[in-house]
Amino acid sequence: MTNEEIAAIFTGIADLLNKKQENMFKIRAYDKVAKSIKTFQESIETLANEDRLRDIPGVGDAIELKLKEIVATGKLEFYEKLKAEQSAGGST
Repeated sequence: MTNEEIAAIFTGIADLLNKKQENMFKIRAYDKVAKSIKTFQESIETLANEDRLRDIPGVGDAIELKLKEIVATGKLEFYEKLKAEQSAGGST
């Protein structure tokens, strides 16, 4: 996956959490890391393979685990669940 594709996942998470009216700090964290990933010069996959994901501004424990999952599987279960909840519950 490209950095832009990965960034789109985190932007999508921020949007869905916003619709659920989750904690604003959490939403901002996902939005911030999406912007960092999109503009980061190195490939996220390379960073993951070199155990350097923390080089990305805004990446902490939880985001690092999510990035590793995306690199390993091409998707993120957390994001898939949020999308499913939104589809099942409709818009708020």
